[in-house]
Amino acid sequence: MPQNPHAPAPVARHSDSGPLRFFKVVLLLLASALAGWGFQRIGAPLPWMIGPLVLTSLVFMVLAPSMSVPDRLRPGGQVVVATQVGLAFSPAALGMLLELAPVIIGTALASGMCIMAVAFLFARLTRQSVAQSFLSSAPTSPVEAATMAAAAGLNPVPVIFSQTVRLAAVVLVVPFALYAIEGWPDASRPPVTFEFGFQADIVLLVVLGIAGAMIFRRLGVPNPNFLGPMTFAAVLSVAGIALTPYPLLMIAAAQIVLGSWLGAQFRREVLTTALGMSVMAIASSMLLLLLCSLCAIAIAAISGLDWKAVVLGAAPGGAVEMALTAKFLEENVVLITTFHIVRIFIFMPSIPWIVKGLLRYDQRNDLGDKTS
Repeated sequence: MPQNPHAPAPVARHSDSGPLRFFKVVLLLLASALAGWGFQRIGAPLPWMIGPLVLTSLVFMVLAPSMSVPDRLRPGGQVVVATQVGLAFSPAALGMLLELAPVIIGTALASGMCIMAVAFLFARLTRQSVAQSFLSSAPTSPVEAATMAAAAGLNPVPVIFSQTVRLAAVVLVVPFALYAIEGWPDASRPPVTFEFGFQADIVLLVVLGIAGAMIFRRLGVPNPNFLGPMTFAAVLSVAGIALTPYPLLMIAAAQIVLGSWLGAQFRREVLTTALGMSVMAIASSMLLLLLCSLCAIAIAAISGLDWKAVVLGAAPGGAVEMALTAKFLEENVVLITTFHIVRIFIFMPSIPWIVKGLLRYDQRNDLGDKTS
């Protein structure tokens, strides 16, 4: 399928010399850490991710530095978060998840229908192909979605931008929305300390997480950097092998990396050359979040579950981001993570054939040359 010749060109990322590039990245991460500290001081939700996200996105949209946050940093943050989540899987937790399987699967299917509805609506509004609109909202990572778009002959730039907007919107909107409803808490949460003693359990968790990610990537499992480490840690936890969780400093560092990487995807070049695309990406993300939240509230009313947990489970964010949000909001991390894992395993293997079907639909309706 041909691409639209008027679509914005892929963003060119400049590369500095090795030492200078390393210095810039370290400086940016230090600034992100300060932003996280500042957000924690004012009692903001998810401060160590939202602070870096806000700061980094402003840096890249306003100052437009000739640098990028290396993609290889993101898996490190994912591995830390995933192994920490895996430690929460106990035999009692697994029993609860089996009991709630119909609700979890139903929520995943409802989220999928919301995604498809938004894809068709915004394909009509933007006159882009439905296949590209679907990939812009599908529950996967920005990089994976862009790769699938390129393989299908679609322009990956709007896809990766819309996916990034979707993740950022969920991370920013959901915690603040719950704060607005439940009330802004006091600043009594334990601050992140800089005490870091050597513990063999921490080394074991890191090694376990890296091994899990590598093995799941070799097996072709979706989202290997999260599912692999989490699975390996969960197996140990279910087997009764109790490991010491990561110190708060390491969890904060993982969030700083993830927030900085996400914020760095917002490029001035994309925003200025495709303002209409940017507005539509924000609008579609907000509509998708609203529809998923409404479905979640209805499912919670029927099932009797806590509506906040179901909203977090149905939110169209990444598993890593929602696990962190659930942990910060003191919701059931295992339950909410399982909502997202089930959705991943239902939809990730299905995305390629869904895209093929939508491409055929686009061709029949002469939408192929309108992709933007």
